[in-house]
Amino acid sequence: MGLSPMKGLVPLQWTALLSLALATAGCATAPLERAGSLRSYDRLADANGLVTRAQIKANKKDLLEAKTVRIEPTAFPARTDVALDETERKLVANVISREMCLRLSERFRVVAPGEDADLIVQATVTHATATNATASAASQAASIAKSVALPGMPVPVPRLPIGLGTLSVEAEARDIAGFQKAAMVWARGANSVSTARMASDGDAYDLASEFGADFARLVSTGESPFTGVPSLASLPSVSSVPAKFGGAPKYAACEQFGRFPGLKGFVGAGLGLPPGWTDKGADEARSSSPPPSPDIASMEQQPAR
Repeated sequence: MGLSPMKGLVPLQWTALLSLALATAGCATAPLERAGSLRSYDRLADANGLVTRAQIKANKKDLLEAKTVRIEPTAFPARTDVALDETERKLVANVISREMCLRLSERFRVVAPGEDADLIVQATVTHATATNATASAASQAASIAKSVALPGMPVPVPRLPIGLGTLSVEAEARDIAGFQKAAMVWARGANSVSTARMASDGDAYDLASEFGADFARLVSTGESPFTGVPSLASLPSVSSVPAKFGGAPKYAACEQFGRFPGLKGFVGAGLGLPPGWTDKGADEARSSSPPPSPDIASMEQQPAR
């Protein structure tokens, strides 16, 4: 009798429950740091999620009245205690900007750089812990071995609880006069069910998307992104799915951050490939920009008079 309710659970539900247990069991701890990039840290309130530590503030009335937003490129300055090189930092920072642009497009009109907007959004990465690529490779090998040995069992293979990466970010949304309308200080570490990428920036890359979605939800709704069902809250809207798969974004202003790697990105993640192998970030946007017309090019080559 006592076991009868459990018999109704399908394998997918068992998998979800096990994944939740693993996520809360083995998790890297990320520092909740304040780097001084926000206009103000006053009245920030704790708003922790299941696996996220955060402090937030939001002027809901003003946020809901806003119609347009401009997204400044995310900053990720070098630090002696962060073992990510410039290329890796640029990619992680761009993921935050691109994800915010996608999510904010669902609620706001995103304007081009330099244009006036009701809200200006800016994020700064304050800390990151590199992923241990060797440990990730071992986790990938274990996952592949399980798939071969037990192909019909939808049970996740947990990552090794060593060398998990972390990411800490802070961001704010200001109005055109510079007054802060929303702010978030955020920290999260990879866990046992995180994607195991064989690269130093692997976990920071994936966590960057999580932050972008969390902050965009705060700005779009004026409410904590850590309430409700996490798996549902983190999903993009149906209208954003084509862009998530590498299609054109809703607003041209988002092209400055490049397009999502789409199917090749999902395949690369499944294989544990380094993010930079499938995602060229903002560099792809610049390389795909049309060259100047012959008339403009010839004018640029003429000496100044």
